[in-house]
Amino acid sequence: MKRSIFSKYISAFLIIVFISFMILTVIVSSMTIKSANRQRVNVAQNTALYMLDFLKTEYNAASSEVSYSLPFEFFVKLKEDQFSSTIDILSKNAEKMTIMITNEKGEILICTEDLYSGSISDETIVYDIANAQSELLYTDMNGMLEEKYGVYILPMKYTESDSGSAGALIVCFSTNDVDTLTMSTVRTIVIASLWVMIASFVAIYFITEKIVSPLREMSYATKQFASGKFDVRINVEGEDEVAELANAFNTMAQSLAESEYTRSSFLASVSHDLRTPMTTISGFIDGILDGAIPPEKHSYYLGVIGQEVRRLSRLVSQLLDISRMEAGNRKFEKTPFDICEMARVILLSFEAKIDSKKLDVEFNAPDDKLYVYSDKDAINQVVYNICDNAVKFSNERGKYRITISDEGSLVRLSVYNEGIGISAEDLPHIFDRFYKSDKSRGMDKTGVGLGLYICSTIMDHLGEKIYVESEYGKYCCFIIEITKYKGKLPVASEDTEKDK
Repeated sequence: MKRSIFSKYISAFLIIVFISFMILTVIVSSMTIKSANRQRVNVAQNTALYMLDFLKTEYNAASSEVSYSLPFEFFVKLKEDQFSSTIDILSKNAEKMTIMITNEKGEILICTEDLYSGSISDETIVYDIANAQSELLYTDMNGMLEEKYGVYILPMKYTESDSGSAGALIVCFSTNDVDTLTMSTVRTIVIASLWVMIASFVAIYFITEKIVSPLREMSYATKQFASGKFDVRINVEGEDEVAELANAFNTMAQSLAESEYTRSSFLASVSHDLRTPMTTISGFIDGILDGAIPPEKHSYYLGVIGQEVRRLSRLVSQLLDISRMEAGNRKFEKTPFDICEMARVILLSFEAKIDSKKLDVEFNAPDDKLYVYSDKDAINQVVYNICDNAVKFSNERGKYRITISDEGSLVRLSVYNEGIGISAEDLPHIFDRFYKSDKSRGMDKTGVGLGLYICSTIMDHLGEKIYVESEYGKYCCFIIEITKYKGKLPVASEDTEKDK
């Protein structure tokens, strides 16, 4: 049978509470019984000692001699007068105890309220009386008492130095009141325990429900995610760990929804970018084969076909590049190289495009040479991509500027262009995979939103930094920061010196 966390938590808590109160009941009951018994024993002992002092006082008052001997005739005489009624009063004041006075043979001489007479048949008590031994027993005196009583035996001697016994004072006290007190204590603890368990159950029910409820919602949400529905969110209440988990879950759900949207957009973009050149290629080839395109136009249209093939090749290369980096198969090798020279070469490669847009170009560098330590091919790919984007999205006759600066432990390269820029809404996602801020494809007709993601991934693998600053409708500036090379600069070759 499947048990939920809620039922397990409730069961465990109630079991712990139950066991705790059972242990508490046993401990308190035991302490109560011991305390009550100790009190009853103390009262019995004090009563016996008081009665012995009373006997001695009475005898010394009736005799001209000061002696501790207590002859049988003395007891008979006192029994006939007010002595018997006196010990009755004392026993009643001693919490309803039964007091007996016996001779050395265990014969009962005086007993409160004349309840018992004859001789004591309990051998243990008779032995203690005969040997003048003080002892506390729990017995029914061989059926003489209704049930087991506490029996305290205080022996009496003829003289203080005498080892023999003249009799004994026996105080019998019932333990029923102890049992009653114990049962009352147990009953009180049990009732209190029940109330505490009920209150605890109610409290733990709501606490557990508050903890488990978000988990149930998360379970439901994950099932919805599995079916492709990413719009489910968890209600967040409070600021505890469960609320933090719910917030993290909602953040994950938002990321999944965005990833799903990006994936859909990517599939649409890739499908479009694959279909367009393939349609163009297929159409021109069919036109050449069926004679619709005259022979003198074949070279022109074959050139168009070649451009579309190269476009498909670039797309496939980008996808393969991403797969290699995500799988960790692309290895990076760091070496020192001149970032200024690299930037100049890349800038010259865009001369035709720059001239077509009549851009105002600036190239700012502190020195002719500035060495960095990183993977040259990877950095070349990154710089080429952001320079290409800057040209592509620049306004006619806009400013286009490459700036390289020495920042101590690193070198900062920025590519600035005046153009449409990037909106604040798109700025956080500009390095996301398959993301394109130009949804209409008005200016970017060749990309699929992978270039900047590849740049960001490369920089992450190299341990370098790339970021962007932009104001929508005015400018955009991509910035990369590369570790500066602080070792010995490479020596220029003879061929290089001759070229100079």
